[in-house]
Amino acid sequence: ASFYPCAVDNACRAPEPWGVSWITSMFLHGSWDHILGNMLFLAIFGKNVEDAYGPLRYLVFYFAGGFAATMTQAAMTLWFGTAQDARVPSLGASGAIAAVLGAYWVLYPGSRVTTWIFPVFVVRIPAWIWLGLWFLYQLIEGSFGLFNAKANGGGVAFFAHVGGFIFGLLITRLLVRAGQATPQARDADSPLS
Repeated sequence: ASFYPCAVDNACRAPEPWGVSWITSMFLHGSWDHILGNMLFLAIFGKNVEDAYGPLRYLVFYFAGGFAATMTQAAMTLWFGTAQDARVPSLGASGAIAAVLGAYWVLYPGSRVTTWIFPVFVVRIPAWIWLGLWFLYQLIEGSFGLFNAKANGGGVAFFAHVGGFIFGLLITRLLVRAGQATPQARDADSPLS
């Protein structure tokens, strides 16, 4: 049920059609660290975006973000990778969650994110800085992976994160302008605000 980029251009026969596996792969994870990391990001940023979108629109947005992320990674793999790279399955919800992060960046840029800076500092920084640095890291790591397969972070689909984030940012800007997504008031004492 993982997604195989080579199935998109019919260069291989995947266990499931790519039109199905882009959905099923969003519900699979490679390890406990993978799923727990994704759920941490979703818990921190997802609820506020859902409040701004409404539950049904948020669900549609989440799946559309997952599709955009999966197709971005597949395109980068097919255009710049080898045939063997295109046969490596991808899975996880991080592309859809990256779309949520892009939406959060638009909706709540001034909110503060409590974060730990190695080794012992805990600081509260504006979300736009935190998410901007996160996005920059994804873009740099993905770009290094284009030139050296060993630089891809051990199989992390960085361009899925990049594609999801850009999708979330652009769609949320459009929906805010159209009055279809509105940031909700937030509790200033919240540890996640």
